[in-house]
Amino acid sequence: MQNVLKNSRAVLMIVVVALGLSFTACGGVSEEEMAQLEALRSEVRSLSNEVDQLKAEKTKLEREIAERNAKLEECQKAQEAAKANLEKIK
Repeated sequence: MQNVLKNSRAVLMIVVVALGLSFTACGGVSEEEMAQLEALRSEVRSLSNEVDQLKAEKTKLEREIAERNAKLEECQKAQEAAKANLEKIK
């Protein structure tokens, strides 16, 4: 019985020491880690801005494509009308 009690105390002491060491080892964030975090945040902001700019450019290009396609359709209709008029003349 005394051996079990001694072993229990030894195990309990080991657990207490291990927990104490683990809590002190996690003391917080170092200045270097904070600098890395800030650098990553800055990079994320920069990339987000770039994404926004590229989305705006894409929207602009899609609008230009739509306008040119509309003009192309108008030209094709005018060409067909001109061909039809030429056929009438002949």
